[in-house]
Amino acid sequence: MKQVPTLKIDGITIGQSLAIVEYLEETRPTPRLLPQDPKKKAIVRMISDLIASGIQPLQNLSVLKQVGQENQLPWAQGAITSGFNALEQILQSTAGKYCVGDEVSMADVCLVPQVANAERFKVDLSHYPTISHINKTLLALEAFQVSHPCRQPDTPAELRA
Repeated sequence: MKQVPTLKIDGITIGQSLAIVEYLEETRPTPRLLPQDPKKKAIVRMISDLIASGIQPLQNLSVLKQVGQENQLPWAQGAITSGFNALEQILQSTAGKYCVGDEVSMADVCLVPQVANAERFKVDLSHYPTISHINKTLLALEAFQVSHPCRQPDTPAELRA
């Protein structure tokens, strides 16, 4: 599909964020990104899927081109707002320091870039205190600071930190 991310590792090429994270979890399980408890693991996967499949694809460049230049901002804002309304409700019952309890998980790895997208598309995050708090807590961690979308080599100049 000519999309990112793609990871070439161990002699294979893996596309799609969640497939990459799951492969890394299985082959390099430190630090763990999926809890060992099956119920918590299911919640992490649910939140990750909500973000990666339910919110994020609606802001892909290929989709935005289809809605036309004048409709891109309201389209992206609507998609993010709809998804964040659901996500905020879920996180109110699952969050500790992070999306699911007090350990960083795959859900957190999905959350930070989606919040960056929300900021990019000028979504009012004041309606999402749980999302905002978790994001702020995650951004205090070095791994999230260096991997933030605004710090990547291919980030357009206007979006760089």
